Amino acid sequence: MTSSYVIDASHVTLALGSGAARVEILRGIDLKVARGESVALLGPSGSGKSSLMGVLSGLERATSGAIRIAGADFTSLDEDDLARARRGRIGIVLQAFHLLPTMTAHENVAVPLELAGAPDPFPTAATELEAVGLGHRLTHYPAQLSGGEQQRVAIARATAGRPELIFADEPTGNLDAATGHAILDLLFARQRDTGATLLVITHDAELAARCGRILEMQDGRIVRDSAA
Repeated sequence: MTSSYVIDASHVTLALGSGAARVEILRGIDLKVARGESVALLGPSGSGKSSLMGVLSGLERATSGAIRIAGADFTSLDEDDLARARRGRIGIVLQAFHLLPTMTAHENVAVPLELAGAPDPFPTAATELEAVGLGHRLTHYPAQLSGGEQQRVAIARATAGRPELIFADEPTGNLDAATGHAILDLLFARQRDTGATLLVITHDAELAARCGRILEMQDGRIVRDSAA
């Protein structure tokens, strides 16, 4: 494995259960993604896309294989070390926005930075929210924001720490078509502005075509790897 890749995974498997009840979720994934790439992970429901994101982000343990993310060996770390390794390396945007309802937009972005020990978390969060067009909504709570605005907060939260890798799992799934297109424009703009690597998990071929590289999954395997 070499440090020129922000994702360097080999022979990764994920299985649940044992014996006759064993289910193979990921079946020998080999994947290298260079710094700054935009990659779409395309496939039907149940193909293993979100499970692959889970093991690559350290949120789930692979059954076997080797995973190195932005220079850190994720397969050798315990849970506490994995949590620390994710900070500054990984940002995640999900279909469900997962904002804390009792915190303002400003706090939803700043508090994770503060917990990670970042300097000046609140000014940094304000700058990031301004960058996603929400400088005028800092003191609003999630219930006071539209779905598109909540996803903008989630993008600001994911990019504020300048992670090397951003995962976006069906980021427009809860949005109408027009809002979804605007959010995608913003997501790709923030990726370009920050220099991060972007891996978008989707079943939408149109979204996948916006990425520089498309990976197609079926039955826990990558069956096609091509430029968009």
